[in-house]
Amino acid sequence: MNMKTYRLIGLLPIFIIATACSPEIGSKAWCSQMDEKSKGDWTANEAGDYAKHCIFRSDD
Repeated sequence: MNMKTYRLIGLLPIFIIATACSPEIGSKAWCSQMDEKSKGDWTANEAGDYAKHCIFRSDD
């Protein structure tokens, strides 16, 4: 195995841990996190999800 393979194997657990720590999209914690994040740093998908889940939320 070459060095790229070892690097990929080493970074994979870090990526998995980092993504597991972020709140689920649409949750109240995620909405709060997005409120704190600069609007200029939002992606188009994040803006759409924020509008769908945080602004037009229906708590049935």
